Amino acid sequence: MQLVGKAEHNARRGRRLGLAALAALLVAGLGTACSSEEAAKPQKPAKAGGAAGAAVVNPAAQRKAAQQALVAATKKWGLAKVPLAAPPAPKEKEEITTRDGFEVEDHEGLPPVFTTVPTEDKVVFLTIDDGAEKDPQFVRMMQELKIPYTAFLSDYLVRDNYKYFKDMQATGVRINNHTLNHRYMPGLSYEKQRQEICGQQDTIQRQFGKRPTLFRPPYGNYNEDTLKAAKSCGIKHVPIWNAEAYPDRMEYREWDRDLHPGDIILTHFRGREDWKGTMPDMIRQVMKTVTDKGYAVARLEDYL
Repeated sequence: MQLVGKAEHNARRGRRLGLAALAALLVAGLGTACSSEEAAKPQKPAKAGGAAGAAVVNPAAQRKAAQQALVAATKKWGLAKVPLAAPPAPKEKEEITTRDGFEVEDHEGLPPVFTTVPTEDKVVFLTIDDGAEKDPQFVRMMQELKIPYTAFLSDYLVRDNYKYFKDMQATGVRINNHTLNHRYMPGLSYEKQRQEICGQQDTIQRQFGKRPTLFRPPYGNYNEDTLKAAKSCGIKHVPIWNAEAYPDRMEYREWDRDLHPGDIILTHFRGREDWKGTMPDMIRQVMKTVTDKGYAVARLEDYL
């Protein structure tokens, strides 16, 4: 009886162990199935964050930051008011024609000579001639204030420091032709004028990588030979000016002594040796006048 009881006890124990083992196998199988199903599910993309999230540009925040930087630059450089922003460049350009009274005898087919660009936008254009003064503060000022301008260079004044003007060009300034030696053009023969203009075209292309299409004759003086020579050298436009800027004043061509939409403003690369002030002083004077009258400074080439 004891042997039979013990055998029966062992049998019952074996059945319990077998059932436990079977249950364990079933649980393990279910766990494996669940893991397989989870692995098979498509994974949701991770939320943008860290470096990837920081790369997303917020246009509103970007505009706000740019405006804050401009306000800071206005204060830094001593301007009375923040410069007004120019409108987008026109998609369709107005035809540029020679101003009445500025024609030569046979002007047909020659580059137009003008002092104002036809536009209804309340903008003016800042142009700077010669190249004698090379003030690094001026370049930084204009870059930080985002004021566009166009340079008309004479080689005899800039050849000692092309790098200054290359650095200026790198900020977006266009380099244009003001002859090799700043001669009085009507006093030269056609061939001499052509040497002055084409020679400077070659120099600018060699030093700055692009042949200009704008030419300003020294002193604003020209004759028919000047324009013929300019055309033969690849010149398309001959902008003169309607106002001139100094550190202490503005001078105007028109009887009303005022600015008008599309007016071209002339100034020079000069400093205290020639002026009662520096180039930054001149810009403060220009921008006070321009901004007080509700004008923005735009890029001349954008309208031609």
